[in-house]
Amino acid sequence: MSISSSASPAGHPSVSFGKVGVLLVNLGTPDGTDYRSMRRYLAEFLSDSRVIEWSKLYWYPILYGIVLNKRPQKVGKAYEAIWNKDLNESYLRTYTRNQGEKMAERLKDLPDVVVDWGMRYGKPSIAERIDALKQKGCDKIVLFPLYPQYAASTTATVNDKAFEHLMKLRWQPAVRTVPPYHDDPAYITALANSVRATLSTLDWEPQLLITSFHGIPQSYAKAGDPYPCHCHKTARLLREELGYSDKQLRITFQSRFGPEEWLQPYTDKTMEALAGEGIKRVAIMNPGFVSDCLETLEEIAGEAGEIFMHHGGEKFVHIPCLNDSDDGMNVLEAVVRRELQGWV
Repeated sequence: MSISSSASPAGHPSVSFGKVGVLLVNLGTPDGTDYRSMRRYLAEFLSDSRVIEWSKLYWYPILYGIVLNKRPQKVGKAYEAIWNKDLNESYLRTYTRNQGEKMAERLKDLPDVVVDWGMRYGKPSIAERIDALKQKGCDKIVLFPLYPQYAASTTATVNDKAFEHLMKLRWQPAVRTVPPYHDDPAYITALANSVRATLSTLDWEPQLLITSFHGIPQSYAKAGDPYPCHCHKTARLLREELGYSDKQLRITFQSRFGPEEWLQPYTDKTMEALAGEGIKRVAIMNPGFVSDCLETLEEIAGEAGEIFMHHGGEKFVHIPCLNDSDDGMNVLEAVVRRELQGWV
C-alpha cells in the first residue's frame, strides 16, 4: 500500500512510500537516424569506460577526432534500414516499451508493484525513471538489466549508472539488481520454442543452427568477465533442449569493434566459410538479445545473410529475438517474480 506521510512537520514536503518498483533497462537507442541524434547517442555509448576500457588519454582523441565525425553517418544509414517507420523510433524502443507495458499487465495481481522501463544510453534515462518511480511511492526498486548473460559492458554499466544516481539522492530507495539468467529453464525453453516455431514455417531443413552472441574483447574475458562462459552455457543448454548434436548447433560472436582480438569464432568469418564446409542451409539466432535491434536486424538478418549467400549458401533464415512475445514475457515475468520475493 502506498502511504502519503501526513505526519510531516509543518513546512516539510509530504512523501509517498510503500510501493515496489520494477525498472526494465535495455541498452539504448538514438532518438533519430540524423547525424546529430546519432552522434549524441554514440558519444554517450562509446565514452562509457565499461564499454571501451582504454585510457581516456588514448581513446578520447580517437573518439572525438575520428569516430564521432565519421561513424554517425554510417550507423545512421544502418538504423534507417531497420527503423520502425510507423512510430518513428527504433524497434529496440518499441519492444522495450511493450515489454514494460505487458509486464505491468502481468503483475496486476500485485497492486503495490509499479513497472517502468528505461535505457542505459539515450532516453528515457535510468535516473529519470528512478525519480519517477520514487514519486509514485516506490521505496524499493528491482533493477532489471535486460541481458541474459552478464558482461561488465552491459549489466554492470546499467548498475553503475543507477547507483551513480542514487549517490545524489538524500532518500535512496532500497535496490535489488537482477542477476544473469543465462541458464534459467524458462529462458532456455523459450529459446527452443522460438527455434521450433520458425523452423516449422520453412519448406526446408537447416543443416546448422548458429547462435550468434555479441562479442567482447578477449582482454575483458581474461580480466575475469564471465560473459563467454555464460554464452557457452546458454548454447549448450539450448542444444540439449533441442536434442541437437554438436555438429547441428554452433556458437559465434559478432559486432567486433577496434583493433583488439575479440571472442571467437567471429560470426561474419564463419558465414563466409560455411559453404566451403558443405553447409548450404543455415538458421541463425541471437540468444543474448532480449529485443531485436540494429545488431540483429541489420547485422545478422541482413549482412550475415548476404555474406552467407554470396559465398555459396543456398538457404538462410534469421530467427527473431523473443521480443514481447508470450514466451519472451514468460521469461521476464518469471525472473521478476523471483526477484520480488520477500518484498511483496
